[in-house]
Amino acid sequence: MLARWGALSLLLLTLGASAQTAYPTRPVTLVVPFPPGGGTDTGARIVAQKLGQKWGQQVVVENKGGAAGQIGADLVAKAKPDGYTILMGNIGTQAINPSLYKKLPYDPATAFAPISLVAELPLAMMVNPAVPATSAKEFVALAKSQPGKLSYSSSGAGGAPHLAAEMFKEATGTFILHVPYRGGGPAISDLLAGHVQVSFMTVLEASGHVKAGKLRALAVTSSKRVGALPDVPTLAETVVPGFNSISWIGLLAPAATPKDVVEKISADVREVLAADDVKAKLLELGAIPSGTAPAGTPPFRLPSRFP
Repeated sequence: MLARWGALSLLLLTLGASAQTAYPTRPVTLVVPFPPGGGTDTGARIVAQKLGQKWGQQVVVENKGGAAGQIGADLVAKAKPDGYTILMGNIGTQAINPSLYKKLPYDPATAFAPISLVAELPLAMMVNPAVPATSAKEFVALAKSQPGKLSYSSSGAGGAPHLAAEMFKEATGTFILHVPYRGGGPAISDLLAGHVQVSFMTVLEASGHVKAGKLRALAVTSSKRVGALPDVPTLAETVVPGFNSISWIGLLAPAATPKDVVEKISADVREVLAADDVKAKLLELGAIPSGTAPAGTPPFRLPSRFP
C-alpha cells in the first residue's frame, strides 16, 4: 500500500511540474500601449510572430493606445498574472512617464515583472521632402529664419521623440511648434502628408520611408551612426556636439506572474532575438537587438542621457 501511495505521489508531483512548465497552452496577448505603426509596435510584431512559431500558439498583438502609453500599461499591470497578457513597454511607459506625471494608474517600479529588454532604438530626425533643407545645419538655419512657423510631430507628449526634439530645440536655439499624436504611426502619417515639417522617430519606423524616398533623414540621435542608415550623420557630428538620445523597448508581465513562466518567456525571447533572421531584420530596420535574462535586465528607469 505504501509503495502504491509513493508511486501515486511521485506521479502527481511529476504532473504538477509538467503543468507548471507547459506554457503556453493557449494564445498569448501582447499589448502595445500605442497605435499601430510606431517603433514599439513594429518591434512587438516581429517578436510576436517568431514566438508564435516557436510556441505553436498564436501571440496576438493588441494596440491599446492613449495617455502616453498609460492605458495599455495599466491594462497589463491589472491583468491576471499568468503569462497570457504581457506588455511591450518602452522608455516612455516605464521611465519617462513617472518623471512627467504626478500620478500614474500603475507604479512602474512595482507593477511589473521584467521579462527582457528587446532592443535599443536610435532616433532619426526626419523631414518631409518638400522642406528645403538637406542637412541638420540647413534645417537649423531655416528654423531660425522663421521662428514658430515650422512644426514637428511626435508620438505623444513625454515620449522619447518629444524629448529628443525639445533637447534639439534647446541646444540649437530654435522655436518649432510641437504637435503631439497618439502614437508614432499617426505622427508619421502627418509628416508624410506634409501637415508638419519635421519629426524625431525611431529608425525602426523611419528607415523604410527613407529608403522609399518618402522622407528625408537629416541626422540620427545616437552617439554613433546607425547601420540601417549608414550615410546619415549623427547630430553630434553636425550641429550639437555630444548629443545622444535613444529609446528602447522591453517585455514585461504583471508583477505576480510565476517566476518559471517569466523565465521561460525570457529564455524564448532571447533565443528569438539571437536568430540570424530576426537579428538581421531588426538591424536592417535600425534597431539594436538586446535580449537579457530577467535577473540581468537593467532597471526600467530614465537613462542619464535624458536630463
